[in-house]
Amino acid sequence: MPPLLLRRLQDFLDAQRIHYEVLDHHEAYTAPEVAHTLHVPGKMLAKVVMVSADGKLLMTVLPSTWQVDLARLQEVLGARYVRLASESEFKGLFPDCETGSMPPFGNLYGLDVYVDRSLTEDEEIVVQAGFHSRAVKLRYDDFARAVEPKVAEFHRAPAESAY
Repeated sequence: MPPLLLRRLQDFLDAQRIHYEVLDHHEAYTAPEVAHTLHVPGKMLAKVVMVSADGKLLMTVLPSTWQVDLARLQEVLGARYVRLASESEFKGLFPDCETGSMPPFGNLYGLDVYVDRSLTEDEEIVVQAGFHSRAVKLRYDDFARAVEPKVAEFHRAPAESAY
């Protein structure tokens, strides 16, 4: 049985005195599956998309129903080249997480975090918690205070989803 939460994340949230709720769910590997198993709107589920900008890995966070617009992100970053990072590029950065389930707390891993402005409109968000069967619900304002992400618009039209 895995710990209640990813130890690094739990210690951080507790130290920041952030109220959070642990959400157990059936194992799910994609953002739409996670939203569906938790019965939460896709806009409320914040997904992590790792990108490489001029060779530097960055964490982007946006509602699970949106996609990263790489051209817009390139503009925001003032980068020459931006692309989605491959799993092999970032897997080693999150040794305590199940692959693809890393929480959007890039500051815990030495990564810059960029949040799409559309996510800031939600009072609460749900995020992966390092496991494919655990998530955490917390106030967006608490997340922003703890992570201090850079906020910009870099999304494109939402994907079709029932959630």
